[in-house]
Amino acid sequence: MDNVLRFRDDEVHEEPAVTLDSFFGQSNATAVRLEDGEDARQLIPYLDRLALIEIGFSNFGDGRGYSAARILREHGYTGELRAQGDVLVDQLAFMQRCGFDSFAPEKPIDAADAQTALSRWDNVYQKAADDRTPIWSKRHG
Repeated sequence: MDNVLRFRDDEVHEEPAVTLDSFFGQSNATAVRLEDGEDARQLIPYLDRLALIEIGFSNFGDGRGYSAARILREHGYTGELRAQGDVLVDQLAFMQRCGFDSFAPEKPIDAADAQTALSRWDNVYQKAADDRTPIWSKRHG
């Protein structure tokens, strides 16, 4: 996938992601794709064997993919978590906070614009999957 923006140091996962239904029918798949409305919690028993979980965004206004990412990270998933589909540059920072570390937008995003979007805010207000320290914690120890 040429349009993938990656923010990981490990090697690129080349195996195509299978659908959730196909994943449960295969014993050796290491990459799976969740579509809108599919429950990420179904993958929790398999997180240790997955190298890539791709979460589809068919519509930029659908926030279920953010929740899915957060659920997976909170349950210990450490592999690549990719947002794919209707992904916009102004969403990248929020997606990263939820746990996404790679993006495959339908329409190309300039890498410099993506980096600017991801580094725009020095401080955050709440805890999230990215382990950044909230500003209130810095203030009140």
